[in-house]
Amino acid sequence: MSKYVDGFIIPVKKNKLKAYKKMATIGRKVWMKYGALDYYECVAAKIDNEWGIPFKKLCKLKSDETVIFAFIVYKSKAHRNQVNAKVHKDALMQPENFKGEMPFNMKRFTSGEFKTIVHS
Repeated sequence: MSKYVDGFIIPVKKNKLKAYKKMATIGRKVWMKYGALDYYECVAAKIDNEWGIPFKKLCKLKSDETVIFAFIVYKSKAHRNQVNAKVHKDALMQPENFKGEMPFNMKRFTSGEFKTIVHS
């Protein structure tokens, strides 16, 4: 059975990584609680490749920024929709629980839904 994935690319200021990790840890807890199969939040380790468009260029990263590559795995699109409906109603995910400034600029955040074509 093919899986379905929500994917995210998020430029984050390096000095905001701790706040981002705290927010992402809450996100993981909530998504997994409602049935996501897997949840990943990955920070750039090496993004200056000699081939393709480097992430620094693609994301227009400034010298004080890094990039997060994140994805959540579901059984199917229908399963994704069921999980996300519950996640968005969860008290932990309400805006009033995120005190202070968002650790990233939503205008530079991007996401998409993906059908898997190859997986193990």
